[in-house]
Amino acid sequence: MRSAKVKALAMAGAVALAASLPGMASAQGAGLSESVAAVVNDDVISSYDVVQRMRLLMVSSGIQPTEENIPQLQAEALRTLVEERLEMQELRRAEKQQKMTIVSTEKEIDDEIEQVARSNGTTKEALLGQLASQGVSAETYRAQVRASSSWQNWVGMRYGSRARVGQDQVKAFERRYNEEQAKPQFELSEVFIDSARVGGQEIALNGARQLVAQLQQGAPFAAVARQFSASPTAANGGDAGWVGVGTLPKEVDAAVEQLRPGQLSAPIPVENGVYIVYLRNKRAGADAALVNLKQAAVILPADASAGQLDAARAKLEALRPQVTSCDNLDTVAGKVDGVMVSDLGESELKDLAATFQDAIKPLNVGQVSTPIRTAAGLHLVALCGKRAAGTVQPTTAQIEGRLRDEQLALISRRYLRDLRNSATIETR
Repeated sequence: MRSAKVKALAMAGAVALAASLPGMASAQGAGLSESVAAVVNDDVISSYDVVQRMRLLMVSSGIQPTEENIPQLQAEALRTLVEERLEMQELRRAEKQQKMTIVSTEKEIDDEIEQVARSNGTTKEALLGQLASQGVSAETYRAQVRASSSWQNWVGMRYGSRARVGQDQVKAFERRYNEEQAKPQFELSEVFIDSARVGGQEIALNGARQLVAQLQQGAPFAAVARQFSASPTAANGGDAGWVGVGTLPKEVDAAVEQLRPGQLSAPIPVENGVYIVYLRNKRAGADAALVNLKQAAVILPADASAGQLDAARAKLEALRPQVTSCDNLDTVAGKVDGVMVSDLGESELKDLAATFQDAIKPLNVGQVSTPIRTAAGLHLVALCGKRAAGTVQPTTAQIEGRLRDEQLALISRRYLRDLRNSATIETR
């Protein structure tokens, strides 16, 4: 996650930024001409720092400076610097308290930059040289990497044990995922402007309008998302993947349904901010469902007596509550005389016998049907998996990783909010 935020730097195009930005003093060096832009718990942020961060925002997002968006860029640069100061102050405090190194070392920062450069087919020296050619000092970039990587490491170290993902959460995710496969789906990229972070809904809406204008002029969506989005997907360039109707706020669902693939939305106000979405692709709900099944059966002839049927049904009904998942079906059923267990594998739901289809359709993954009568006998069928044809269901490990990352992102935002609320911050 920490590397993704800065990957766009190596790919950014040239940005023509004047030496003196409108409304701000030129601060090319750290000298007496600098002014104080803000003070965070006695830690000074200079006008030079703000100008440098504005340049970095422009280079990394591909946004061109205009008279209209300079105030937004200045505000975003200052907000980011304030947050980083709060993070670094907290990290230094934790280092003293824990008597351990938490802030990334210079070697670790070098390694981070080299990794970003390699992933984009260049070298650390070339990357820093490109930034320098756009007026961004190496230390400005290193400061961003230092704060981002150190903070992510610390949050993971301190709160990682709290971000536990239980099997109930995994199963709930799987149920939602399987339900969504039957609905129309949209492959989206998103930017979310958090109104609480930027100072109100009107500011968020105006900022979103400025970003839409830049995106329409060619700014890369992924780069803009990494720098401006408050969503956890910002780390992946705003990539939300395939989502079903009902996954996002209703206002976003309504807007997305009106888009065609390749279209960018207008700003979409929601309760706590503003979304911008880019529809990459769309598909109808899956017509073909693939189900993975196991069964426990009692073999009976087609002309079995009512007494034989009742005895077999009683045996399976007694067995059914003991089957808590496909994993224990073999063990539980194997202990019952006259019950045969078999793995039916994966097949399309529509290819199954009508009696099997009717019994399986209402089941969630891990559930077991009531006894089903066929010419071969009486069957309990366990639904071990279900997915739309043409899709690959995420593994348990992938689901756990995604849910854990979401929990840590939420913890990080709350942690930073608490630091901000308890801090003394003066802007000038």
